[in-house]
Amino acid sequence: MFKSLYEYDFPKDLKKMTFDELDLLSYQIRDFLIEKVSKTGGHLAPNLGVVELTLALHFAFDSPKDKLIWDVGHQSYVHKILTGRAKGFDSLRQYGGMSGFPKVCESPHDVFDTGHSSTAISLAMGMSVSRDLKHGDYNIVAIIGDGAMTGGLAFEGLNNISESGRRVIVILNDNGMSISPNVGGLAKHLRNLRTSNQYLNIKKTAKKVVDVPYIGDSLYKGMRNAKDHMKYALLPKGILFEELGLTYLGPVDGHNVEELVNAMQAAKKINGPVLIHAITKKGKGYRSAENNPDKFHGIGSFNPCTGLPNPSKGISYSSIAGDEILSMAKDHDDVVAVSAAMCDATGLRKFADKYPERFFDVGIAEAHGVTFSAGMAVSGLRPVVAIYSSFLQRAYDQIIEDVCIQKLPVIFAIDRAGVVGADGETHHGNFDIAYLSTMPNMTVFTPNGEKQLREAFRIAYKLKFPCAIRYPRGECPLDNNAVAEPNCISENTVIDLTKYATERSFSGQDVDIWAVGRMQEKAKEIRIILEEKGMSVGIVNVKMVKPIDLSEFDDKAKIIVTLEDGTLNGGFGEQFSSKLYTQRIDRDRFENNQTSLISKDEYNNKVITIGWPDKFIEHGDVKNLEKKYSLDAESIAESIERKYSELNLKR
Repeated sequence: MFKSLYEYDFPKDLKKMTFDELDLLSYQIRDFLIEKVSKTGGHLAPNLGVVELTLALHFAFDSPKDKLIWDVGHQSYVHKILTGRAKGFDSLRQYGGMSGFPKVCESPHDVFDTGHSSTAISLAMGMSVSRDLKHGDYNIVAIIGDGAMTGGLAFEGLNNISESGRRVIVILNDNGMSISPNVGGLAKHLRNLRTSNQYLNIKKTAKKVVDVPYIGDSLYKGMRNAKDHMKYALLPKGILFEELGLTYLGPVDGHNVEELVNAMQAAKKINGPVLIHAITKKGKGYRSAENNPDKFHGIGSFNPCTGLPNPSKGISYSSIAGDEILSMAKDHDDVVAVSAAMCDATGLRKFADKYPERFFDVGIAEAHGVTFSAGMAVSGLRPVVAIYSSFLQRAYDQIIEDVCIQKLPVIFAIDRAGVVGADGETHHGNFDIAYLSTMPNMTVFTPNGEKQLREAFRIAYKLKFPCAIRYPRGECPLDNNAVAEPNCISENTVIDLTKYATERSFSGQDVDIWAVGRMQEKAKEIRIILEEKGMSVGIVNVKMVKPIDLSEFDDKAKIIVTLEDGTLNGGFGEQFSSKLYTQRIDRDRFENNQTSLISKDEYNNKVITIGWPDKFIEHGDVKNLEKKYSLDAESIAESIERKYSELNLKR
């Protein structure tokens, strides 16, 4: 009898089903995913591609006793359905609702909070050590995509597992995609494995032979030795995973539940590391997602009948950044662009199509991408490295060691800076100001709107030392005068950063707001609220946070407010306040030859720093998150007014 997904007692009911019933359930799950994600947005194509794989996992293994570790975790929606969370999909990725990634706090079936790629194998290795030392008896399964296998950490984990010989099962979900199509030597190797019908046919024939009574037993040892010679003859590059010490099972049809379950049952019997190679299709079962898997990887709300996204509000920062990088390439032959499997998402598609020989997708390998760019920079090229803020954290050491120490002219186009919303803790980009500003030789631009964004790229090219340009997710305020003539900043132009870094848009004697990046728009809202209450409010647009420029500082303002879309700890506000405190900023004292600094009490009373608190911010709509953490315009205005009243200042 047909049931809705809400009525099943998953995963218990799953184990009672036949393979035919599981096949029917896969259709029901796909319809459910399309319906729900079309309303909330989310990672649709990755989840449509793992429906049968996830059904097989929960049929063959006993979660939560057996540990299922989802690499990245954006493909865990089916897993959530099969562990009793179907009702949570109405609030998927919404404020206060269910996360789009595994969360230990949500369910015992989620064994680790994942969010970035290439980590599952290392996690599995760590869990296997704990299991073995505690004499546990359960399976540990890492589910990782072929895109994530382009990350070096995955191979560090494989190497460690191979050396240890521990009982770990790795399932390689091979769909030929990460977000953009996979690139590189590993992708070619996997394509060889997928398409080697000769090898697969011989394997089937050999299996039939060894299954023959008596004859099969006598041939088994010889066949096992012959297998290695056969695979090297048919696959000249060898089977990489067996060379790494894992037993290789596959390729397996990743949309055939019975075949997947058989492979998993076989893997459970092997006393050592095993890799099951499952071939899947990203977006399976929904034509729009199958034809456009990159666009449906992570998508906003859309029309499920047509597959078309709901109307957007405007042109994104990513799109304008991509256009400006393309414009730079037209004007300068030395400009090259680098992406870490995010060509379309970072706005580089036009660049890749126009200059394929100058565009490089390194796969999900941010650290390699940065050092690769350093190699190009030291050899006379001008790399622009476009990476999401939270993903750039993975290359922290390379930015310092390979770029900043050598003062190389690499331009970092840092997309999705600040709090980004629905993807939550692992994807918010609220730490980049704090960590980049501590790096010597680094310049950090924080543009707001089209004009400032385009200017930042042009100035960065002229500077010829490490530069980071951070900009938020979403709609970019446009400026009809922003598109300048080619080479508007000529080779002879002298860049004075103190004239660019800050720009005063309003003057005021009561409150002076120093607003970083997109917070310049919020500062205008705050100004309107406070001026309606009789306050005189100034605004300084902070277009660059490293170096900090105080040329627009007005010490006559009674309260100074710093406003940033980043963490307060180590952020612009702290650095600004520190510089303000340590300089002799009181002009009257200075003119009277008094060398004392501004007093600590004056400093504490004069400066209010506003930004995200010292915690990991959860998922949800940005406006709701700002309201919760008192970063909306009304709450900030109230804080300023309260401080103003505490000081008994006259309006």
